[in-house]
Amino acid sequence: MSFSTVEVGATGARGTITLERPDKLNPLGTETLGELAEAARWFDRHPDVKVVVVGGKGRAFSAGADVSVFSATDPGVAAQRAAADAGRLMAEAVESMRAVTIARIHGHCVGGAVVLAAACDLRVAATTTRFSIPEVDLGIPLAWGGIPRLVRELGPAMTKELVMTCRPFTAEEARALGFLNRVVDEEELDHAVDALATELETKSSLTLSATKQGVNAVVDAMAPTASAWNDADSLLTALRDPESREAARRYLERIRTR
Repeated sequence: MSFSTVEVGATGARGTITLERPDKLNPLGTETLGELAEAARWFDRHPDVKVVVVGGKGRAFSAGADVSVFSATDPGVAAQRAAADAGRLMAEAVESMRAVTIARIHGHCVGGAVVLAAACDLRVAATTTRFSIPEVDLGIPLAWGGIPRLVRELGPAMTKELVMTCRPFTAEEARALGFLNRVVDEEELDHAVDALATELETKSSLTLSATKQGVNAVVDAMAPTASAWNDADSLLTALRDPESREAARRYLERIRTR
């Protein structure tokens, strides 16, 4: 597959999806979200691929949603809603992939990137990874079906704390909360991901798929993502709320002056 912002490949039973805008810390703009969803669908047409590793090139997994949308010229409500809904469609496509997905996380994993990682089946991170969910500081709700996915992984109380306070958290804390499967030194990250993928590749596709679908059915009954269809509407409302816009202005000013 040939994309502009992600690199997709497959060798034998293993595939890779790599975010490929390292100069910008791999932001999740509308184009990238669409390409991630299309890459997931491409792998679904290749049943020989059992495991797909999802990662980011350069210094970070991903800096999250492309915040330039908040200062861009208004393209109209319909176009804005389509852009706001692209993250939900991406997360659903990744989560529903037939292959087992492993998120390879390093550097920064911010906002929408946490949702992307949560949509993956397994997560391995470097000890130096820093997580944060700054959406509330940006004056917007966490969208893309992020709330139910984080409630599944972290529980309701910790989801509320991390989303509402926007405080950064470490890989060790993320593992203690059950969000990560493994945390390793940065220089061991590729080895750890490769070892996990290699182990999964020895299993039958049928049993891997049956296990994945069975677990996903249980967690969806616990915290369904179906209601996330209107996350885009909440996001658009926040983009027009004066207090929320002022919060975004202050946040963007802070990060520009760092």
